[in-house]
Amino acid sequence: MLGRNFRRQWPLHLMIVPGIIIVLIYSYWPMIGIAMAFQKFEPFKGLFGSRWVGLDNFRFVFALPETGQIIWNTVYIAFMKIAAGLVVPITVALLLNEVRSELVKRGVQTLIYLPHFLSWVILGGIFIDILSPSTGIANQILGWFGIDPIFFLGSNSWFPYTLVATDTWKEFGFSTIVYLAALTAINPSLYEAAMIDGASRWKQTWHITLPGMLPIIILLSTLSLGNVLNAGFDQVFNLYSPMVYESGDILDTFIYRIGMQGMQYGVGTAVGLFKSVVSLLFIAVSYTLAYRFANYRIF
Repeated sequence: MLGRNFRRQWPLHLMIVPGIIIVLIYSYWPMIGIAMAFQKFEPFKGLFGSRWVGLDNFRFVFALPETGQIIWNTVYIAFMKIAAGLVVPITVALLLNEVRSELVKRGVQTLIYLPHFLSWVILGGIFIDILSPSTGIANQILGWFGIDPIFFLGSNSWFPYTLVATDTWKEFGFSTIVYLAALTAINPSLYEAAMIDGASRWKQTWHITLPGMLPIIILLSTLSLGNVLNAGFDQVFNLYSPMVYESGDILDTFIYRIGMQGMQYGVGTAVGLFKSVVSLLFIAVSYTLAYRFANYRIF
């Protein structure tokens, strides 16, 4: 039976071979470098010549006074991004679903989807100009209402929320399209029956639309747990400064500073390995929940 299926599907298996090769080369082969987490790695001695130090790198990292704050920043910012990344796209999808003009609906979808394709290198410069406390248009608008300038990118009180707001603006268009696609799967006859029974648009949304979207909402919610330690290196790196390390420094930027700039490669690898192990556990939990509550499975 297995041999017969393979003979029938061998073109499909052949098509995935290049992808498997790329994954092996760029994802699995570099994992040999995990050994650096247990070494006092010295580049001129190489991976096999550096001295082994066991768990010393991990002890050093967790003994640093700022490590706890960095982990908290990462989890706090990531959870806020996950929450905003669910609430905003769902709300916008429900609003767009009520628009009757297909031209307007498709135009709005295109406009909100475009920022997804922009790099944070570009957006970082744009937001630095927009949010500048002296010349930024955001503070100029606040000044019209008598509000003092806010240093969005230099205040520990504002920086985490600025990260969440700008990330949500950039990415919510992609998720909105996913939820709009889920709305197309809802049987139109349910709305017709509700209208005959006298249900208002709000009651139709509450009792038909949201329940119809619930499987994809549960699926995306559970799968997002795997990103709980991914607060967005590209964004933070292009927007933060030493003034906001207290509230904006995350694991990825900490790894960059201590590993690349500080040239403590073993310590940086140890932090990265810690993050990867925790993320793996969350991903395993998220897929288990996705299978249980949304009947989602990869294989």
